[in-house]
Amino acid sequence: MEVAIIRKTLALIPAGIVAVFGFSFLLFWLWERRRRHLLILSAACLLFSLGACTQILHLPPGVNANAVVSAVFYSGSVLLTAAALLHRYGRSFPALAYLAALGLIVLAISYFSYVQSDLTVRIYIQNISYGVIFIAAAWRLRHLARGRRVDRLLFVILLLLGLHFLPRTLLTLGLAAPRGLNAFANSWFWQTLQLCLALFGTSLALAILAVTAVDILEEVSRERDVDMLTGLLNRRGFEDSFARATVRAGALIVLDIDRFKRINDTFGHGAGDAVLREVGEVLRQAARGSDVIGRLGGEEFAVFLPGISLAEAYARAEAFRLAISRHHFPLPNDLASVTASFGVSELQPHDKFDGLYGRADRLLYVAKSGGRNRTAADDTMIAAAES
Repeated sequence: MEVAIIRKTLALIPAGIVAVFGFSFLLFWLWERRRRHLLILSAACLLFSLGACTQILHLPPGVNANAVVSAVFYSGSVLLTAAALLHRYGRSFPALAYLAALGLIVLAISYFSYVQSDLTVRIYIQNISYGVIFIAAAWRLRHLARGRRVDRLLFVILLLLGLHFLPRTLLTLGLAAPRGLNAFANSWFWQTLQLCLALFGTSLALAILAVTAVDILEEVSRERDVDMLTGLLNRRGFEDSFARATVRAGALIVLDIDRFKRINDTFGHGAGDAVLREVGEVLRQAARGSDVIGRLGGEEFAVFLPGISLAEAYARAEAFRLAISRHHFPLPNDLASVTASFGVSELQPHDKFDGLYGRADRLLYVAKSGGRNRTAADDTMIAAAES
């Protein structure tokens, strides 16, 4: 009797571990309610724990009823886990597909419980079905194999989880399930099942928690480094990106929207914000993939052009200037034209950001003083560009 109690207690440990992870997902969701996949995962963990408890504690006591009830809980847990992972990465299957999968699995388990009782077939139905569900989810998430390191880890665990179901069942069960509860509880199939569920379940849960932690850290970093109005880097983010750059050559363009105060005073700050967003979008569309774009504050923007000469930078600044002057801004007709003035400075050996920015900023004010809507740079460079 004592041995049976100890065995049941040990068998409940994986269910307890999953329940702890489920509680953790719930706490994360209560903290970050935008992450709905965490709530779905919490429900998946709850269903798994309920399925394990009904199976191990024989509740309900009838073999057939227990098989069907535990199959409902386990199948629901697997489907919710797949749905949560797909939701996290913006993928999904149709809702009817989940309901159809649940219905077919439960129907098949019910048939081979009440109509043609066959434990071996029931085991294969569940294991093959769960493997197919996880593999299908991994296939929909195959782009993660090229993503962040933590996403790649999650993808590998999910794929291995799906792939292991059939070979594990074949190797430990064969073509005939052990007869009797004691024989089944002591079988290689049951013991290996508990070990694999503990291993893969814990690994998957930890990977999901790691993804969540990385997501939160990246969002905090974006909020710290990104200008919320334009979506460009703010001054801190721009300077950090410049500091991380390893290029030896390049140029900095600093630009300022002409007569921006007049726009705010005449049409209100809402119109001014719209102009700032539009300028940011114009710069983004005209920039190269390697360019670093930022809003340094107020109506001042900057573009760092790595690996480019001063003459090329001047030409690029002129292209930016013309793109802004030709862009249609959401302003009344009497001030539909918005222009900007530009200063261009070339990166010098051992340049720090402050020195490079200071030179470009001084040239910007030269452009402002010269009549606005123009680009100022070193005179020798301008001569070279015009020749």
